[in-house]
Amino acid sequence: MKITSADGVQGMLLNPYHQEGKWTFRVYNYENHTHIDYDLDHSDLCVTIKDPDAFFYRDPNGPNRLDHSPATLGQKEDV
Repeated sequence: MKITSADGVQGMLLNPYHQEGKWTFRVYNYENHTHIDYDLDHSDLCVTIKDPDAFFYRDPNGPNRLDHSPATLGQKEDV
């Protein structure tokens, strides 16, 4: 087993809906067009969002959510 620090590594959180029921952290190697998926077992991982397409949606009548931008979803921004 190879163990290395993940501190400072940029990757993508993949929703369990897309990955057999488990959150996944995907690290891309863009130079050779590959990626490595890691099961996310960390109990309280600190995350910084670096994605201009990420938007918070606050709804007083339902659950708040984090999703793609309104433009990506084909919605008006004031929805």
